[in-house]
Amino acid sequence: MMKRKARQSKNKARNAFSDKSQTYLHIHAHALFSSLGRIVKNTFTSVMTMLVMAIAISLASGFYLLIDNMQQLTGDIESTNKISLFLKPNVSDKSGRTLAEKIRQNKAVDKVVLITKKQALKEFKEYSGFGEALNVLEVNPLPTVIQVLPKNTLDDLQAIESLMMEFKHFNQVDFAQLDMQWVRRLQTMMQIMQRGVLILTLLLGFAVLLITGNTIRLELQNRRDEVLVAKLVGATYSFIQRPFLYTGFWLGFLSGIIAWLLVSIIMLLLQSPIEELSLLNGRAFELSYFGFFDIISLLSITSFLGVLGAWIVLYYQLQEIKPK
Repeated sequence: MMKRKARQSKNKARNAFSDKSQTYLHIHAHALFSSLGRIVKNTFTSVMTMLVMAIAISLASGFYLLIDNMQQLTGDIESTNKISLFLKPNVSDKSGRTLAEKIRQNKAVDKVVLITKKQALKEFKEYSGFGEALNVLEVNPLPTVIQVLPKNTLDDLQAIESLMMEFKHFNQVDFAQLDMQWVRRLQTMMQIMQRGVLILTLLLGFAVLLITGNTIRLELQNRRDEVLVAKLVGATYSFIQRPFLYTGFWLGFLSGIIAWLLVSIIMLLLQSPIEELSLLNGRAFELSYFGFFDIISLLSITSFLGVLGAWIVLYYQLQEIKPK
């Protein structure tokens, strides 16, 4: 008997929990789709609001994508920021290979290229225009060169300088060369652009909050009588807020989709001339588009901003609407 009663009580508890869960989901589903229906009903006003929000979002996301493409471009520029180690004339190619292998073991080094005396003379003949004149030389005057590409050449300038100083102290090295001024300028430019995009994103995010909040405020004023009746019958704040919060969600979510489409169209229009320009400069460059996780992040952020803007307005406005 005791076991039966225990089982019956457990089943009742499970059924009660299941009923509450289904009711809770039904209420939220009703609020979700009814808020979408109101947006569709007021098509012109909703579309105008979402377009304004989408333009603000597309500016922020477009600059983010621009920085992403710039980082891809600076990846090629980084490969030119090599430390050139000119070895002493008496250093043989074998000793140069040994030193290159030693440098390659350094964790701060990404790539090491050894240019022997013969290779250096051959390249000099091809590009200098003095090929026949150089044939009369009895001794190759060019030294063995080791080109070292450090890791993250645009991130830590001080580490590159200390790395170059370390290489200078090798006995085989005559002198080391790197255009630090160019690296410093490029690093500063990237920092300015990244901070500029961050500031712009914050400002445009704040603009999305204001637009959403103003839209929800107008919606709340249009449904003022409905809110008053709900308060008179004892409805909770969460019940009254729910459809407005979902309206904010839909405004942010749909604006995010429109912004993604706008940025994608702009990138498609720019792709052909940019590829032609890169080919004229002798470098193949492909534009980067939003990936799957970028799109999910964009829609999550815009939806959150929509809900947050709606909640801020509701928090203050609902306190002012009181039954007389």
